[in-house]
Amino acid sequence: MYIYNVTINIEESIHDEWVQWMKDTHIPAMLATGKFQKALMTRVQVEEEMGGITYSVQYRTDSKATLDRYYAEHANAMRAQSKPFEGKFVAFRTELEVITEQ
Repeated sequence: MYIYNVTINIEESIHDEWVQWMKDTHIPAMLATGKFQKALMTRVQVEEEMGGITYSVQYRTDSKATLDRYYAEHANAMRAQSKPFEGKFVAFRTELEVITEQ
C-alpha cells in the first residue's frame, strides 16, 4: 500500500472556494482516475509564519507501480485543474509506503 500525500498551504482570501472545489471537483476527479481507492483530507494544525491555511490530502493506492502510472497518465492534467488558484497556494508532494496498519 502506498499513500500519495499532497500538502497545500492556501491563502485565506480564496480558502472557502478552494475547499469546496477540492471536495466537489478535484478529489472526485483524482479518484476517477482509477489509481486511488480513497482520499483523506485533513487540516494541518499549525500556524505558518507565511500565513495561509495548510491541508494534507492523502490518496491511497495499491502499489508504487500504480502511482507511477498515475504520474505518467494523469498527473499533469490533474495539476492543471488548479489553474484558477494559481499563485494563491504552495504545494509539495510526498510518497509514503505503508509498512503496517493495525
